[in-house]
Amino acid sequence: MKVVQVSKPGGNFEIVDRPTPQPGRGQVRIKVEACGICHSDLLVKEGYWPGIQYPRVPGHEIAGRIDAVGADVTLWKPGQRVGVGWHGGHCFHCDPCRRGDFIQCKFEKITAINFDGGYGEYTIVPEEAVAAIPEGLPADEAAPLLCAGITTFNVLRHSGATAGQLVAVQGIGGLGHLGIQYARQMGFRTVAIGRGADKKALAKKLGAHEYVDTNEGPPAEALQKLGGANVILATAPDSKSISALVDGLGPSGKLLVIGADQNPLTITPLQLIGPRRSILGWPSGTAKDSEDTMQFSALTGVRPMIERFPLEKAAEAYERMISGKARFRVVITMN
Repeated sequence: MKVVQVSKPGGNFEIVDRPTPQPGRGQVRIKVEACGICHSDLLVKEGYWPGIQYPRVPGHEIAGRIDAVGADVTLWKPGQRVGVGWHGGHCFHCDPCRRGDFIQCKFEKITAINFDGGYGEYTIVPEEAVAAIPEGLPADEAAPLLCAGITTFNVLRHSGATAGQLVAVQGIGGLGHLGIQYARQMGFRTVAIGRGADKKALAKKLGAHEYVDTNEGPPAEALQKLGGANVILATAPDSKSISALVDGLGPSGKLLVIGADQNPLTITPLQLIGPRRSILGWPSGTAKDSEDTMQFSALTGVRPMIERFPLEKAAEAYERMISGKARFRVVITMN
């Protein structure tokens, strides 16, 4: 099989031939049809995640078909359409697992970090990391839903917001363009927050009822004029911009942060105490959450906007993503 690997932290992408691996006990082999390129692939490419063993094949937005199954695998059969996201497995035995909170497993496996990912023609994954892809959802459109999709869908459905309430989505990028669609389809009064008047038409096309242009003034003031947000979903990784949103929350409003920035948020306790505001982070989710995400997307027509590249151009595809020029998710396709 052909794979695209990184041989050392900070190394170049290399196209190499490897023997096609055989699944072990409790594992399945997936014939990859598409693999999304996520900004988190930077962790593998540059070696920022501690303990990665090289060479390593990146890619944690994998869509394809079961090709072979190992011993004791009963849920999955060859030929099934499946996907794998960030969450690559769990131990079933630690305290969080025993409570059913698998995403918080103390020994969680992460796709493309603990084992090879989807920048290749085949990959081996634990059976508990596998999600069924519904009919009518093509592999290249399913792939980004297994990271960007599940993260935005899962946090919104657990936000506590109810139909008709005001939900604002900060950022109209790889995460935000999906968040706007999900918010609209969940019945929320959806507000998109972006920079520049040129993004208004796209925001409205994606389903936003209102558009807030941060070039025209503080977004918090604009949100308060709309009545205050019950939920603000922060998707753009800019701590300064995220911090500026808190005062746009209404009473008991929640700021949900999924855009990762290493800089601290600058928020005072007084901004939180009186109005009972809260700030929460959210990871992606399990394979079952991925199934829910894809089923909801297939049902409602939520789709990622993607740019496709063949496996041989994985390096070019990665650079397209890392430059921020992609609109909005980059996907490697195998055929």
